[in-house]
Amino acid sequence: MKYVALLSGGKDSCYNLLHCSRNGHHLVAAASLGPEHGKEELDSYLYQTVGQDAIEFVARALDVPLYRRVISGAAVEQRSEYGGRSPTQNGGVQGDETEDLFMLLSTVKNAHPDILGVSVGAILSNYQRVRVEHVCRRLSLTPLCYLWQRDQAELLDEMINAGMEAVLIKVAGIGLTAKHLGKTLAEMQQTLVKLNNLYGSHICGEGGEYESLTLDCSLFKYHIKLTETEIVIHSDNDFATVAYLRIKGAVLEQKSTDFPLDLIVPPLLSPTQQAIYNVVTESLSAIPSSAENGPEPSFADDFPSIGACSKQLGQSVAISNISRTTSEIQSDVSIEEEVTECFQLLQGHLAKYSLQLSHIAYINILLSSMEHFARMNAIYAKFFGASPPARACIAVDLPPPLRVKLDCIGYAEKSPPDRQALHVQGLSYWAPANIGPYSQAITVDQRIFVSGQIGLVPSNLSLPAPPSLALETALSFQHVERVVTALNHNSGGGWEGHVQGIIYWLTDTSNVPHVRKASQSHVQDTTAPTLFVVVPALPKGALVEKQALYHTGQCLDDDDDNDEVLRSVTPKFHQGVDGSCVHWEISRFEENSSAITILCFRGSDPEMAHQDIPQLGRTLTTAHSIRLFYRPHRVQSFSQYYDCLFEHVEKPPITPIPCRFISSRDDDDWDFAMCIMGS
Repeated sequence: MKYVALLSGGKDSCYNLLHCSRNGHHLVAAASLGPEHGKEELDSYLYQTVGQDAIEFVARALDVPLYRRVISGAAVEQRSEYGGRSPTQNGGVQGDETEDLFMLLSTVKNAHPDILGVSVGAILSNYQRVRVEHVCRRLSLTPLCYLWQRDQAELLDEMINAGMEAVLIKVAGIGLTAKHLGKTLAEMQQTLVKLNNLYGSHICGEGGEYESLTLDCSLFKYHIKLTETEIVIHSDNDFATVAYLRIKGAVLEQKSTDFPLDLIVPPLLSPTQQAIYNVVTESLSAIPSSAENGPEPSFADDFPSIGACSKQLGQSVAISNISRTTSEIQSDVSIEEEVTECFQLLQGHLAKYSLQLSHIAYINILLSSMEHFARMNAIYAKFFGASPPARACIAVDLPPPLRVKLDCIGYAEKSPPDRQALHVQGLSYWAPANIGPYSQAITVDQRIFVSGQIGLVPSNLSLPAPPSLALETALSFQHVERVVTALNHNSGGGWEGHVQGIIYWLTDTSNVPHVRKASQSHVQDTTAPTLFVVVPALPKGALVEKQALYHTGQCLDDDDDNDEVLRSVTPKFHQGVDGSCVHWEISRFEENSSAITILCFRGSDPEMAHQDIPQLGRTLTTAHSIRLFYRPHRVQSFSQYYDCLFEHVEKPPITPIPCRFISSRDDDDWDFAMCIMGS
């Protein structure tokens, strides 16, 4: 795509351009924000403003037009989110410096209407990323962020090896002094690594330790030569000197040779996920997959009709089985109208608890066909603003004429920090961008709801070609773990993260054994209740999707002074079988009521539900919602099981999900399985 470079002149913004080129994008313009004339630097939360005297030379070296704007706003909105969660309140914040970027990029887009992307050199700053992505969304531009979440030591080494010549033009970190100004990255590499080892300083300056100016790289048509500079000391103390290099003169020089665009691109899979790939590949060699998707159910479905229902436990609200009532469905109603009606019903249930759609942490969307996905998504997007819920979208054999079914978890946060979102919308090498209206993950009440992850290649959001179960499986594992790791860093860390439940969605029954082997080989999966279900289709034609629920492992407890403090704890895992009829897996904390239970059933003896499972009693008492995975025409005994299990406690709401095949970690072909969430 054609794109504009958001240019500071520093190493990161310029190095990202090389990766944009490497990924086939075409640079047509540059844009930069800076202080008003006469000011050399602003204390901006969002922009690098030092070195603006040389920004014209960088644009000329790139041989593209430069668009500039003076920063007139301030950091008005300093929270982790920018804009409102409601779609009607998701515009800009008046007076915020982010709106200067909006106006600048609006000018660029008006001059170059064919621009589709924006190059952004962000590595670690969520504050910067969230605001740039907010502006890009409003202008229908795609952020190109190929440095995002990269290891900084590797990144600096790659910059140097790629022939990038950048010099330090500001220092403001411990161990850095005015003598380091004007030195190149290669000259500073050893010092920067040493300071990282000693003090934890950011090697690439992500903590504001230093700023840089790029004098040459393989995309530059000319080399920038600084002819006159002056060191300006802003403050000098024993902890850290703050000083910058004033550029008083520079010229462009013809380059004698062009440095080839020979970039190191990070491997698609980490070593851990490469091992997953190898496991699936070996399994496929031993037992090749065949095109088998299980029998298509014949309707009418024999599952008893149940309506939408909800339940509140503490601050959390579960709403299940949202769909149009069969008696009201008309054959001439469009999919857009059906989606809208479902959301209106959902809003009505939320209102009972004084909640709105913006309080939803996680939502599941079940479609009768993936052919409805694009039209559904267009309507779905109208209901959410900033930090939308995490979600999974699956095609299942809904009984006609139903085409849409929803369930969700809402959370009544007492203050904004009670709900943490990760919604990355830029293309990168990290994990798939969620350019659509859903977040990669939402954390509420120490629970981490991760959106269903399919095996997309992050840099281009495409599935592997040719199709590869091994690669898709490994990528889905990797995406889940990278999302949780990034969310940990984003929230300040301090927690380990424990997988409490996993659903693997597949489209081919013969692929179940191979994905199960991958799960069995992955240490994080071994203590998480896990289910493998086969459905007609997944987004983009994916072969597998991983849906995971994590818990931070932190819970409130009283210290010696009876004050509440957060402690790190680990859930207990229990599993068992009763012959060939019942299988159970439970992950729960002793210290709180967070639990996930998977119960698998086969046969028609309801007394099996009365068997003694010691760990089950407390789980049923705190049951918040149930997702019922069932085989049509093999679910006749469910009502009896359900009544037996919840004979003495309040029954939780249920979302029935028809499946073509159901497997657990050790057995196949279950009649139905219940995934019970306890809160």
